[in-house]
Amino acid sequence: MVTKPVIRVVDLWKQYGDDNKNGVALRGANLEISAGETVALFGKSGSGKTTLLNLIAGLDRPTRGLIEVDGQDLETLGERGRTELRRKRLGFVFQFFNLLPTLTAFENVFLSLELIGKPDPKTAREALAAVGLEGKGPRYPHELSGGEQQRVAIARAIVKEPALILADEPTGNLDTATGNQVLDLLEKRCREHSMSLLMVTHTPLTCRYAHRILRMVDGVITEQTSCAEIER
Repeated sequence: MVTKPVIRVVDLWKQYGDDNKNGVALRGANLEISAGETVALFGKSGSGKTTLLNLIAGLDRPTRGLIEVDGQDLETLGERGRTELRRKRLGFVFQFFNLLPTLTAFENVFLSLELIGKPDPKTAREALAAVGLEGKGPRYPHELSGGEQQRVAIARAIVKEPALILADEPTGNLDTATGNQVLDLLEKRCREHSMSLLMVTHTPLTCRYAHRILRMVDGVITEQTSCAEIER
């Protein structure tokens, strides 16, 4: 039995405004990611990486091309369908953590469960324990280190066991040692729960945690063969 890829992107274009040269962020990008696969996408600032992530998440719509997430065509889902898909089947980890500052670490994670109609405090506590933050649930984001905040963000993403986690520069604000710990934790949790992971990054250390390495240049995705190519 052939399983559908978790992400399938075909001939994806995104143009902003009427400037045919400078306004094109994606130029016929193609991508497939299998269930349980970890993929690192490298590229310079402005190469189209974050645009691609926003399109896969259904936060923006392409100029043309096909996007399927978890076997569903985003265009035919409609706005409500895309919102439901984000809520139930996607997890997000951002460079700036994006934790709600007025909520505790526990509440940030618990909210993710509330939004999908499964408000289980025990599951939220277990997710925090899984990322090494047992006992720190009552703390607010400003009372945590950068590495701890990113661990809360990972717990928030994994607690609902989504089909896919999208990570946008997940170690961008962390030192190398903490970044390695966060990536190791993220990859391990995805592997244990058969979740797919797409990491958008420009940090070479990320490639060591990926099954496949891709590079984006001027809105086009190409396959890379090794970390060595990235680290040159």
